Amino acid sequence: KKDNITVDKTFQFSLSIIAFYQQLLSDKEYVLSKQLLRSGTSIGANVEESLAAQSRSDFIHKMSLASKEARETRYWLKLLNRSSLTNIPIDELLEDVGEIINILTKIVISSKNSTNI
Repeated sequence: KKDNITVDKTFQFSLSIIAFYQQLLSDKEYVLSKQLLRSGTSIGANVEESLAAQSRSDFIHKMSLASKEARETRYWLKLLNRSSLTNIPIDELLEDVGEIINILTKIVISSKNSTNI
């Protein structure tokens, strides 16, 4: 099976989000952490679903959903970073989600522009 960098990167990011979520729970942060867990793990789930897309438009739709979830995840991370809810370092997660957003945006744009699928 051929490696899929996007699948691998979003899966690893989901694992990082789960670990971060557990740290937030130990800091007794229960509200934003749940939002972050949902959106952060949904990115990879939508990318995984895109692998079984039934058409180009279905693929684009799934990747667009993944991109939206990544942007939501970035929002929650930035909010946690600037609030006083936690002192856990978030910079690496913000960098990772930024890279994921860039990758997904390029995939969506190139898929929309492609005529060969």
